[in-house]
Parts: sequence; C-alpha cells; structure tokens
Amino acid sequence: MSTNRPMALVVDDEPDIRELIEITLGRMDIDCAAAENLAGARGLLAKRTFDLCLTDMRLPDGNGIELVELIQKNYSDTPVAVITAHGNMESAVSALKAGAFDFVSKPVDLQVLRNLVSTALKLSRNQPKAARGSGLGLLGDSPVIQKIQATIAKLARSQAPVYISGESGVGKELVARLIHDKGPRADKPFVPVNCGAIPSELVESEFFGHKKGSFTGAVADKDGLFQAANGGTLFLDEVADLPLHMQVKLLRVIQEKSVRPIGAQKEMPIDVRVLSATHKDLAALVDAGEFRQDLFYRINVIELHVPALRERAADITLLAQHILQRLAAQSGEAAPTLSGEAIHALLHYPFPGNVRELENILERAITLCEGNTIQAADLRLPQTGAAAPPSASGPVPLEPFLDAIERDSIVKALEQTRYNKTAAAKLLGISFRALRYRLKKLGLD
Repeated sequence: MSTNRPMALVVDDEPDIRELIEITLGRMDIDCAAAENLAGARGLLAKRTFDLCLTDMRLPDGNGIELVELIQKNYSDTPVAVITAHGNMESAVSALKAGAFDFVSKPVDLQVLRNLVSTALKLSRNQPKAARGSGLGLLGDSPVIQKIQATIAKLARSQAPVYISGESGVGKELVARLIHDKGPRADKPFVPVNCGAIPSELVESEFFGHKKGSFTGAVADKDGLFQAANGGTLFLDEVADLPLHMQVKLLRVIQEKSVRPIGAQKEMPIDVRVLSATHKDLAALVDAGEFRQDLFYRINVIELHVPALRERAADITLLAQHILQRLAAQSGEAAPTLSGEAIHALLHYPFPGNVRELENILERAITLCEGNTIQAADLRLPQTGAAAPPSASGPVPLEPFLDAIERDSIVKALEQTRYNKTAAAKLLGISFRALRYRLKKLGLD
C-alpha cells in the first residue's frame, strides 16, 4: 500500500459488501483496511490513523453508532459514514445526531458512495481556510455568538441536515453560507432559495427541473435547483412555506439522494447538502397539521438557533461600526462615527427587525447626518420601539444589559473629557489600565 494514498477503514460483517467497497475505493486510489466487527475496528484504529471510515449500522458485537461515538471522541479528525438498511432513515438520523459525517443506504449506489467519499476526503485533508469560503464572518464578541461560531465549525464537518431557526433579519442565510464555506463543499455552489417566493404551480419544476414537452410551455430541458446545487449546498429559506405536496417530494429526495425531473423516466442521483430555515415555529405548524412531521424530523437533525439582536446587545456597537465602514466603502467616502447619544439610542432600541433593521437604520442615517457624525436624531428610531426599563419589560439577559450600561457610562465620560482617556478613567473612578481593558472588551478602542 502506498503511504501517499488515502487510507479508509471499512467495517462490515458481510464479505461481499466489504469487497464491493474495497474495489470501489481502490479504483479511486484509496487504500483500505477492513474489519468485520467493532472489536476489529477498535484494534485497527489504535494502530494507525485513517482518512475516513465506512461502517455498517448492524455489527455482530454492537452497532455503527457506537463506532461513530468512539471515533468522535478519540479520532475526531476522521470522518465516519454509516451504511444503513434501505428506508431505515431513523438509523441514519440517529447516526448523524451522534456525529456521523453522512450515510449511504443498502443496496449501495456506487455513485452516491463515490460522492460521499470524495467529500469526506476533502474534509479529512482539510484544505487551508484561506483557500476556501467567501470571507464572510459572523460578527460579535458576546458569549452567545462565540458559541454559535464554534457550532458552525462543528456543523461544517458534517453533511447532516441543519435547521436554522430565528427571527426575520437575524442572519440565518449568513449562518448557512458559513456552514457551507467552512466545509468540504466550499468550492461547489451554494444555492439559496426562498420557498415562499415560488408559485405553487411551478415549485416542482423549479426544484427538480423538467424535460422538454413534459407540460405546456416546457420548450426545452431545464435543470432544477437540486441539479444547480449538485456537489454543493441547497439552502431552503422559509421552508415552512412549501406546499404540502412538495413537502412529500422533498422528503423523498433527502432520503433517496436522487431526483426525477418532470417528464423523466428515471431518477438521477444528486449530491446535495440541505440546509433549511424559517422564522416561523415549525413545531407549532406540525401540531397544526400545516407541516409534515416526517419532513420536520428529517430536516431538523440538528437545530441551530440564531438569537435576536436584542439578546446580544453587547455586539450592537461592533456591528454598527462594521456596517458603517462597509457602507462607506461602497460609496467611496470616509466612514461616519456615531455620537455617544446615537450609541445610547441604539443600545436601548429592541430591534424587532434585527441586524437587517440595523443596516437600514444606519444607511438612512448616513444620508441624513450633518458632517461626519451620526446623531441620535439622525437614526429616526420608531418611538413605539423605544425600550422600556428592564423592570417594566420583564427579565432580560443580564450580561448584555450590564455591558450596555458600562458602554454608555464610558462613552459619556470620554465625551465629557474630550476623549482624554486618563481624565475619563479618573472621572469613572477606575485606573487607566482598567479603562483600556474595558474599551477593548466593549469594542470601543
């Protein structure tokens, strides 16, 4: 075996399946080591490192999920995929939740297997981050955003369907793009689609494509969104708006990893990771019979909740500064600054429209402000949206609220001392070093 070739661990108690996989991977220039049970797999894992692992779900001395958990715990750089019985999506979902990279169903479709292995090897060999992705980032220093950033990095290493929940305007599509950009599909298409924007009579054609002559107006063959995203990621935004008849078809695509264009005689395999999002409460829609429970179960293998902007008030100043710099760069002008009163107003506004609303407010304020400083009046915040004191509006997250108070006090002290940090520190009753630390922590430096 060549040391330059990738090495795969194949675990299955059926010799025919092991041989089929070994032959297929050998033709892809991948060496294999095989085990027929969990004990054998453990022994091989202890002896050397593997670039990927393929394991059957049912083994003589246990099951594939036990192996997934073992590899996740002790060999986390090795992607592991499970081989499941045909139609047994419950096992596949359980494996994905345990940390499996992906799954393939029996009888094994060799093209699906090759696609899975190619994607896993990209992940295992971990392309340099600078060479992948769009350079987008999820801005923020608050604990909740740091946790989401860490979760995105983990989700990027999986092919499991992810359901991204959160209010309108929080950045669900940005999160989906980051999952795509940080994963092995980064060099393939990211195709976002607003499910609510497609007329119900066209939705099947838009998703799956059609053959010429399959219906009135079909004057040529047309690829659908799944074909357009082949090899990459399909992001279903506002998935709750899909018609019920389309939900059934989408469920089949996720399970079978194949689509059949309208008018086609047979299905064609597709290699697409599905991410979905909505601002609606999907669980409530399932209870109301407006969204299929089985589809909800399939797309909600992993849920990632994106918090509202008011739940991470500590990030507002940093976000505002970034947005102002971006808008200024687009216009070729110097970025304006926010006055202390403007920052105070932003920190005490609840942002029902979240980050999208913040962008709109600042874009308008740049147009309205005099000189290069945005005043509170330039923001034109809705009066009905003014935040009530915490005692009147119920409990709020303590840390962002305290950060907002601290930031407001520091800004006022700096303005009062004409930005003399030594004098401001004295006015606040803290040391210069403490002030410098707080300025950096709050993004005011």
